[in-house]
Amino acid sequence: MKNLTISLLALPVLFSHQSLAGNREKPVRPNILWVTIEDTSPQFIGCYGNKYAKTPVIDQLAAEGVRFTNAFSTGTVCSPSRTAIITGVKTYQTGTGNHRSKFQVPGFIKGFPYYLQQAGYYTSNNAKTDYNVAGEEAFIKEAWNESSNKAGWWNRDPGQPFFAVFNFMESHQSKTMTEPFEWYRNQVLNHLSPDEITGDNAFEMPPFYLDTPEMRKQFARVYNSISLTDKRIGLLLARLEADNLKDSTIIFFYADHGEGMPRGKTNGINYGYRVPFVIWFPPAFAHLSPWGTSGVVTDELIDFTDLAPTIISLAGGEIPGHLEGRPFLGDRRSEPVDHLYLSNDRSDNGIDMVRTVTDGRFVYSRNFMPYINELRFIRYMEIGEIKQLMRQDLQANRLNPLQKSLFEPRPAEFLFDIENDLWETTNLAGDPEYSGILENIRKLLREEVLRSRDVMFLPEYEIARISALSTPYEFRLDDEQYPLEDIFETASLSGFRGAEIAERQMERLSNQNPVVRYWSILGLRSQSPEILMPYRDKILQAMSDEYPPVAVLASAIAFGSFGDTDAAESLKIFCLSNNPHLVLMAVNSLLYIENQQPFVETIQQTREKYKGQYDVSAACLDFLGSVGLVPNTPDYRD
Repeated sequence: MKNLTISLLALPVLFSHQSLAGNREKPVRPNILWVTIEDTSPQFIGCYGNKYAKTPVIDQLAAEGVRFTNAFSTGTVCSPSRTAIITGVKTYQTGTGNHRSKFQVPGFIKGFPYYLQQAGYYTSNNAKTDYNVAGEEAFIKEAWNESSNKAGWWNRDPGQPFFAVFNFMESHQSKTMTEPFEWYRNQVLNHLSPDEITGDNAFEMPPFYLDTPEMRKQFARVYNSISLTDKRIGLLLARLEADNLKDSTIIFFYADHGEGMPRGKTNGINYGYRVPFVIWFPPAFAHLSPWGTSGVVTDELIDFTDLAPTIISLAGGEIPGHLEGRPFLGDRRSEPVDHLYLSNDRSDNGIDMVRTVTDGRFVYSRNFMPYINELRFIRYMEIGEIKQLMRQDLQANRLNPLQKSLFEPRPAEFLFDIENDLWETTNLAGDPEYSGILENIRKLLREEVLRSRDVMFLPEYEIARISALSTPYEFRLDDEQYPLEDIFETASLSGFRGAEIAERQMERLSNQNPVVRYWSILGLRSQSPEILMPYRDKILQAMSDEYPPVAVLASAIAFGSFGDTDAAESLKIFCLSNNPHLVLMAVNSLLYIENQQPFVETIQQTREKYKGQYDVSAACLDFLGSVGLVPNTPDYRD
């Protein structure tokens, strides 16, 4: 995955620049520094209670600042997360929830640093963007005075207030799991002193990973990558202090989403959403914190769409009307909320759709495609040694029921009590004791889907068609074009199993609206062959549906549940389609059926046809890897 940041070699260059502030500047408005890191959950950082973590710089920030226990990314993979950060709008409104889809957003939705520039701030980004919007180059140019690996506060006019972002890649998934161990040794371990390294046996293994020496060797990468991250942050903060700017700068520290190991990143659960988040205030601006400073801990709920209005407010700018997040600092602070709405959609080649509601303690996730398991095929994860170990342990029957469940179809709903079950081991959705909580959260989710007019209930095939002429954000507002209530009535059945549900889904398979039919057939994908058998003829007929996404899914059901030979031929045709969204649907369908052999030659042709188009090509490699025709190594990622 292509990312820009301060490299290990570039960091010393920070100290070669002459300070712009030889004399201390008198603060009028705060400077704002964002320190963002990659792929990290709070439970792996010392100030969040992990006694094995070696994160003294972050811990010191928290000891002197404000630590948030309920901060959440709006998504669980980098580009949708960053879309929400930079636009201040939920991705299920902009239609940018699918990782690296890059669809159009309206012209009035700008990168929020634009509004800081209007307020007189110098804005710099060093240097990751990955904003997942069409026309990204122009979007970046408008938002930032400078966005590069040389950008920083040092290029502003003397005395000009700044908003500076630095993104550190040392804890990225590439370091913790994707690249080979020797690469990690060179990139991480060799840059740490012995007392900065966490040994293989010097931590507690999360219970959903098998506790073996091989797995510990891999998981220690998380601790050591974060240790190096902490070290790099220390260098940046030293530069800030050397430039006599620390006493006029509010420092934000946070991760872009949850842990980059299997089951975290890309999964719509707490382990994927919740992030470490700390704000440090200099004495001159301590009054902007409603909680106080110096080691304060707050359980106030925030998510990434709150960042844009908060920073604009701190800078004295005008908050545009399309921002629905709330300022949580300063004079324009709004009242805290009692729950948040989060979302998770496609990550690379791994299709999924999850909508989440949390009050901080309970995390409810609605899985709309639960026939796909938590450790679904995503090429960037499949090539990691830890994922291969997990699959080997599964095949050797070494996993306990919890560990094995990660490879099995999910339930339609998860409900986890994070206060008493941090690692999300016990799903409370079926527990009668929690039925009242469950019903209330279901109601909240439905209200938000309809209020926000969640455009991601359209298949990506449709969002792409819309984006060619308009924007998903604007399209979703027209109820005649997008009758969401009718669509959601059918989508709300998806993932629930049983004869009664199947009967209701079949009734909707003849609906005039193609998206309703899409959700009907998608919901049937989670039903067992025994439940589907009475509807065999109608499902076979749906293979000829004029709406291609329906035809793809009907063909997948017809082959997977009934072994229909015509369905196999239909899937082969879709795998070679000129529409990449249909191809990705078809190849993903084949990853979750038992009899894959009839499709090997077709997938090889598809891979050749789409070589260079990452999502489709990666899905093909996952298929070929699952049947043993290509190795699951970084050399085979395209």
